[in-house]
Amino acid sequence: MPILPGMHERFHKFAQGVSERVGSVQALLVAVSVVLLWAVSGPLFHFSDTWQLVINTSTTIITFLMVFVIQATQNRDAKAIHLKLDELIRAQKHARDEFTDLEDATEEELAELTQQFKRVHARARQRHLAQGHDDRHESPPDADPKH
Repeated sequence: MPILPGMHERFHKFAQGVSERVGSVQALLVAVSVVLLWAVSGPLFHFSDTWQLVINTSTTIITFLMVFVIQATQNRDAKAIHLKLDELIRAQKHARDEFTDLEDATEEELAELTQQFKRVHARARQRHLAQGHDDRHESPPDADPKH
């Protein structure tokens, strides 16, 4: 199916706007109000099948559509974060270039890298303790005291 010119950008702006609005306190209050209004109206409609169908159908349709909007927003945000991290890796002289495409790594490769970092962390902790630091009560010497 051909995509109209500019459709991607319009959809992104729409999805971003919806995501921001739906993720607000006001949207939560509206949703809670609608559910409460629906629940309170139950006796008026004698808790009929139609009364139940209204909330079931409404929430199903809204949920179905929101999945696409939220996923599109998350995909774009994740892509932007990956690009930022790739740039940071590229800019660091001692960074390993293979980290720039970890999203394509296998589970086994990710597990091996995780183990490598656990070993690096354990060695750093041992060095820290060997220097006489008790890391339960002190910040590491290079830690920023403001954080």
